[in-house]
Amino acid sequence: MEFFRYTKTFNFMGKSKLAMFLSIAMLLASYTLLATKGLNYGVDFAGGTIVQVKYDKTASIDDMREKLKTNNLFNNASITEFGSPDEVIIRMKSTTGSVTVDIGDVTREALSGTGNFKIRRVDIVGPKVGSELKEKGIMSLVLATIGILIYIAFRFEWRFAVASIVALAHDISIALGAITLVGLDVNLDVLAALLTILGYSLNDTIIVFDRIREGVTKGRNNYLADIINESVTRTLARTTLTSLTTFFVVFTLFMFGGEIIHAFALTLLVGIIVGTYSSIFVASPILLAFGFDVKNYHVKLAAKAKREAEKDRMRDQFESGVM
Repeated sequence: MEFFRYTKTFNFMGKSKLAMFLSIAMLLASYTLLATKGLNYGVDFAGGTIVQVKYDKTASIDDMREKLKTNNLFNNASITEFGSPDEVIIRMKSTTGSVTVDIGDVTREALSGTGNFKIRRVDIVGPKVGSELKEKGIMSLVLATIGILIYIAFRFEWRFAVASIVALAHDISIALGAITLVGLDVNLDVLAALLTILGYSLNDTIIVFDRIREGVTKGRNNYLADIINESVTRTLARTTLTSLTTFFVVFTLFMFGGEIIHAFALTLLVGIIVGTYSSIFVASPILLAFGFDVKNYHVKLAAKAKREAEKDRMRDQFESGVM
């Protein structure tokens, strides 16, 4: 299936300034949200206790709050619906501090009289463990970014590497801004989604950069903007199909996967949209702004080919015994 035929080249770089203004606006909004509202760390990173309770009918959250007030363990606990009116999540920033205390039994006893219910899940993470998970999560993002930088610099050129890293930082920043805006809990699921966004966005950018390098190497056009427009146009059908199919799969997870996968799916949805956009309107314009000289690149390629030919000639002479 071919949505865009290679008979017309779209002027993507002609819209690069407008795209940059849009990106800067989204980044400023994201950083403002992060600075004012901040990330809402979940139990995985902040430590605490989560108890998931399911009733056989609509849960009365007011009655639950009154019952939980009788136990100091549930001081400042938050109670929210979890996907449906008959299921709730009790979040506490504290833990029991004792391995002999079953928080499920304590919750069951405290909620007696509020209806028929089952304790479906109990998650307990200590503050020290949560802090370690947060540090390792941040480290994993940093190491992944450094690895990507080295790989692209080796495979392409340093300008390509910097452009791709800026695009990845753009995607992660906007994804974090969206997480902050809707108030999602940042936990291991969200971290996994952010790492997935890195890989997805990088893959899209690499496809475009491969075409640009091919156009620079084999083409006769010395204007980088024209080469980028042609390269992005040639990858547009592939980008559209890949992004749409991935989007529909993740959107299905978001709609029908349940509350437990909600944060992961929503983060990925934002990442897919922003990652597709950035590979065209962020990474490529930055490469153009760096002033990549196509003529100079051709000179370097010619010099490299000449050196390789000279090496082959000297090797043939040595093997034939002629010096």
